[in-house]
Amino acid sequence: MAASLTFHGGAGEVTGSCFLVDTGEIRFLIDCGMFQGGREAERKNRDTFVFDPRDIAFVLLSHAHIDHSGLIPRLAAQGFRGPVYATAATVDLCEVMLPDSAYIQEREAQQSDLDRRRARGKVRSERAPLYTVAQAQASLKLMRRVDYEAEFEPHAGIKCRFRDAGHILGSSIVEVKLPGKQGQRIVFSGDLGQPGHPIVQDAARIQEADVLLVESTYGNRCHKNMEETLDELSHAVTTTLVQKRGNVIIPAFAVGRTQDILFLLARLWREGRMPPLEIFVDSPMALAATAVTMRHAALFDEEAKTVMEWLHAGHRGFRVNFIQEVEDSIALNSRRGGAVIISASGMCDAGRIKHHLQHNLSRPECSIVIVGFQAAGSLGRRLVDRAPYVRIFGEQVPVRADVYTIGGLSAHADQSALLDWLRGFRHEPRRVYVVHGEPTAADSLRHEMAAKLGWRPHVARRGERVSLNV
Repeated sequence: MAASLTFHGGAGEVTGSCFLVDTGEIRFLIDCGMFQGGREAERKNRDTFVFDPRDIAFVLLSHAHIDHSGLIPRLAAQGFRGPVYATAATVDLCEVMLPDSAYIQEREAQQSDLDRRRARGKVRSERAPLYTVAQAQASLKLMRRVDYEAEFEPHAGIKCRFRDAGHILGSSIVEVKLPGKQGQRIVFSGDLGQPGHPIVQDAARIQEADVLLVESTYGNRCHKNMEETLDELSHAVTTTLVQKRGNVIIPAFAVGRTQDILFLLARLWREGRMPPLEIFVDSPMALAATAVTMRHAALFDEEAKTVMEWLHAGHRGFRVNFIQEVEDSIALNSRRGGAVIISASGMCDAGRIKHHLQHNLSRPECSIVIVGFQAAGSLGRRLVDRAPYVRIFGEQVPVRADVYTIGGLSAHADQSALLDWLRGFRHEPRRVYVVHGEPTAADSLRHEMAAKLGWRPHVARRGERVSLNV
């Protein structure tokens, strides 16, 4: 039977990364991520397993972000019993993120039932969460830690290796060599980091592949350079705190982006480019993720090691407060100015950030600083697109605060960096698939690869099945 690859997610859009490899003997997944943003995300998360989870031999997980890992508990709850291979940092982060994701699923299911009861008086059947906290905890027992660069065999004849992707702590490029005479080498880029991104090392260079899947999140644009980005961040924060005397609200993923922002704010303060800062990180998961980050300091780049040592020493004028209790989070909403509030979720669709936006968006003296990718359909995307009003908790909230979009902080490689990474291959892979990008971004990268590299890539579609017999 011919080996095949099926794109079950992360194709035609950014979220829901999930690729099924069928060797003819066994089936395995690379990533098993949650769809995020837009009205169809809930349906797709419930219906995405068109395969039988019991038939999956193992999962190779590129990194911990929920759009790559978030459906692993559901996979396990529906019968998957194989191992999930990932780097040690990824496993540690999943131990924080997956139970938190489950808690959100449970809360949203309860809220949905409550809303329906209020509207209809009764509910025929309760809405089940995608998975429970108990199911998330159970799925963590399937995780297996693998070092960067270490070759391992998850199944006889299949050889795999994780290479540093430079995206977030523990993120990986996944290399798979299939058995047989041809011994095809498949490379999944995962999410590639922008060179020079805070804290993490730059992405590893790959030289050989028969089949390549490359992400295209920012395949149609280039980021500002880091110095321009830091100037813009300094301007946004200083103008808001000193001149307007309002609050700065920063939606940020608890894993990766929050730690990046803390690092950059500390760097700017050290350089005299920031006023005294009172920072509130309002996310219990961010505290846990920061603790995980510090446990893996050996993975940091040199600049990050220097700044983190400085932070540990403690300094007046730069204060970071991690908020744990709900009561303390609510109390932040009474602050009229002088606060930098970093809170999850990064796309503004769930969690405590929605409350802070509800209380600050209508205030012209405040600013919202967008520091990461905002998927189509998300609340964060509507803010980036300058919507005059947004709906939060059923209320129409006018957008009077300044909204800054600082694209240079993205942990995803831009078009130029993607092309540069692709130039590291000695020759064009026999087949190249563009994934993990909205249609315009993916097609733009495809066009640039053809024009500048002479390659013939194909933009993958969700549900598409292709032969791996190259």
